[in-house]
Amino acid sequence: MDRTLAADLARLPDLLDATRRAATEALDALDARPVVPDAGAAAPPVPEPLPEHGSGTEAALEVFRSRWAPRFSASAGPRYLGFVTGGATPAALAGDWLTAAHDQNSNSAFDGAGQHLERETTGWLRGLFGLSDAHTGTFVSGATMSNTVGLAIAREWLGERLGVSPAEDGAAALGPVRVLSGAPHSSIAKALSVLGLGRASLVRVPTLPGREAVDPAALDRALADGSGPAVVVANAGTVNTVDFDDLPALDALRPRHDFWLHTDAAFGAFAALSPRHAHLTAGLDASDSVCVDLHKWLNVPYDSAVQFTRRRDLQTRVFQNSAAYLGPLGDDPDLVHLTPENSHRLRALAAWFTLRAYGRAGHREIVERDVDCAHALAEEVEREPALRLLAPVRLNVVCFTLATAPTPERLAALREAAGAEVFVTPTVYGGTPALRAAFSNWRTTQADVRRAAQALRTAAKGIA
Repeated sequence: MDRTLAADLARLPDLLDATRRAATEALDALDARPVVPDAGAAAPPVPEPLPEHGSGTEAALEVFRSRWAPRFSASAGPRYLGFVTGGATPAALAGDWLTAAHDQNSNSAFDGAGQHLERETTGWLRGLFGLSDAHTGTFVSGATMSNTVGLAIAREWLGERLGVSPAEDGAAALGPVRVLSGAPHSSIAKALSVLGLGRASLVRVPTLPGREAVDPAALDRALADGSGPAVVVANAGTVNTVDFDDLPALDALRPRHDFWLHTDAAFGAFAALSPRHAHLTAGLDASDSVCVDLHKWLNVPYDSAVQFTRRRDLQTRVFQNSAAYLGPLGDDPDLVHLTPENSHRLRALAAWFTLRAYGRAGHREIVERDVDCAHALAEEVEREPALRLLAPVRLNVVCFTLATAPTPERLAALREAAGAEVFVTPTVYGGTPALRAAFSNWRTTQADVRRAAQALRTAAKGIA
């Protein structure tokens, strides 16, 4: 064994304790450090060559802490409101550390404990989101992969309706395909490209006036305009305004039209946890496939999401992997037959830990507190003459802009000026350049809202 490696093995408990202290110091500093370091502090260091002989874990840890850690954002903290980014609850962090320690490739019944734990966890999540036992779930890396897997199953369903198998014959066997949606996330077009269906197969359907929710009557007409089966991508929580398609109304179109219903509920599915907002996810169970992203509002570390479907038989037709060392497909397929991955880390363990530690009630409290924080920030925006709220707060995202001359350049200047206290991301809503603040971190409180609002107010006034 390499001498340095052997020395690290002999000192492993001490090295893990040093790593624990470094992690604790980083987390303890979240409240005080800049949410996003300024451009100078975040600039990459001059690349170093790979050493011929390593210096061991302790020395590597010190170099990391001095060279890279100061350049990282406080994305695990309470005022990182860009994208839709959760953090890692204490239990999820413990689960993630143990995931690395146990280092399971949880894909095969030949060594099946990991996939049994994943099945228990997806069962808990299925109940959390109000899905029936007709849905089965599988962990994937994120919402993009979840949408891709769901649409891959939909592609095979189209083939079933047309008497072909894209998994065997290729996507060209389907001929022209229509995928209809009102306000699809960008990952939908990416998935269609990956799957060989093409971005051009995506048909934009008009939304309701002043909304991002699809107009069911317009969808009815769009489905009638074409022939053959289609795919409908519904939204349970759009990125800009967390708008929800009327899923029961879409399901009611099925007697007249032949379509697969895929619902992108990446973070909107978590509305089901709150009695105040559960009505938004009514009808989710009618979906043929569902995307939910767990490193958003479940507050588990990147990367983690889940894909649910009613047609596991089609899922295995797409992703089955034939090799003697992987084992047979079977009636209860190994996870290797359900996603594009042959190597599948035990992502479920972090989710299992946080669900087991805090239960439904604990995660409901996180959701409702974040929603209350979003409404509080919206009220602050409405009170500030230099800012303008662009859409009502339906759940956990605040979409706003400058009251005058909201150009991308001025909004970028606002973001940069406020970046030490709050991080928000740019968007365009209704043709207007805008900013969006998404609340999904388990640490965020009303005190953070006040700090964020003050930073945005000061930056907006400075620009004005």
